[in-house]
Amino acid sequence: MMSWMRRALAAAPLLALSALPAFAGDEAKIDAGNTAWMLISTAIVLMMTIPGVALFYAGMVRKKNVLSTLAQSFVICALVSVMWVVIGYSIAFGEGGPYFGDLSKFLLAGVSEGWDKPFTLGSGDGAVALTIPESVFIAFQMTFAVITAALITGALADRIKFSALLVFTALWTVLVYAPVAHWVWHPNGWIFALGALDFAGGTVVHINAGVAGLIGALVVGKRMGYGTDNLAPYNLAYAVIGAALLWVGWFGFNAGSAVAADGRAGMALLVTNTAAAAATLSWLFAEWMIKGKPSVLGAISGAVAGLVAITPAAGFVLPGSALIIGVAGGIAGFWGATALKKWLGYDDSLDAFGVHGVCGIVGALLTGVLAYGALSATEASPEGTSGSVAQLVIQFYAVAATFVFTAVASFILFKIVDAIMGLRVTEEEEREGLDVTQHGERLG
Repeated sequence: MMSWMRRALAAAPLLALSALPAFAGDEAKIDAGNTAWMLISTAIVLMMTIPGVALFYAGMVRKKNVLSTLAQSFVICALVSVMWVVIGYSIAFGEGGPYFGDLSKFLLAGVSEGWDKPFTLGSGDGAVALTIPESVFIAFQMTFAVITAALITGALADRIKFSALLVFTALWTVLVYAPVAHWVWHPNGWIFALGALDFAGGTVVHINAGVAGLIGALVVGKRMGYGTDNLAPYNLAYAVIGAALLWVGWFGFNAGSAVAADGRAGMALLVTNTAAAAATLSWLFAEWMIKGKPSVLGAISGAVAGLVAITPAAGFVLPGSALIIGVAGGIAGFWGATALKKWLGYDDSLDAFGVHGVCGIVGALLTGVLAYGALSATEASPEGTSGSVAQLVIQFYAVAATFVFTAVASFILFKIVDAIMGLRVTEEEEREGLDVTQHGERLG
């Protein structure tokens, strides 16, 4: 989200005017339009998790696990919100060095001093001046941390202990998500300095969550009856509603990442919708050709795949490129959710890796190929950095670094939690369902 801003401020005068503080005399002032847009974006990105992800996932599990699945997203929203205020924001957006933010913002220290003024992220030549209050930026970034953690639960559905999930989520948010966010989006971050493009979270959100989900699925093991029993979704109507909420909320996710109500935000919104539509059709037609029928589940999965794929590119590409990314995302997501999972033999229950991990990688790499110069201007090249082999290599480094770090760190955290309290419910509890065994409640 932040990696384009320094480039834009250096080389695109109109964009710079929209991002820098407005002055009355010597006093910097908040831009009301930008702030209003960011408040709206924050609200609809939060809607992506509750109720978006919650309903999307709940509609794809069996009846005995619907309430538990809803509870996972809802409570993770509360947990990560607290962790973000206490320490997560400080690690992600505190000054620090290239790998880890300092603790200068612990418990949001100092935020109250400038609550009604714009603020600057970073320092020195790489500083980025924003025209919104820091409180709004904190809340907007919090919603990204929330949804990233919630996405992981899709790989662990039907068998994860609720208590273990909460402990893992708290640790993972602080030790994995926040550092990667610092690498990519803080001006001091090493991936930011590398010049990698990630407008709204291809690496930070989707590859991060997808890889963590994959590792979790491998550590926890397959669901009982996987490959033999009927594990069909209980209520796809829930999932369709959840997918629709995700599609709408994604406008705040991507267009909000412009951190301004400007032309870049408008283009990000347009290409987001374009890619989602193209991916819906490409997944649907691929499934139709291979399986003989176009399914509702395939349509909504395709939409999410396209939204994931366009996320890193949203602020850097034009609608024609968004069509390419959408088609590629739909096909890649279909492959990741079917052939790849079958080939590798893991049980990623709701395709957290197959959709978010695979399509996040595809989108991040295609950003390096399809970035449009005027939308990704750099100080060295006022005409902008268009897609190139050099940019593709940089994108690959960012993807590989995120993949490896997240895989190793998530594996260690899963193993620690498993050793302390156990990750998986008992066979008897799994048969009875998590709604009753974890929460003492039953749906209908």
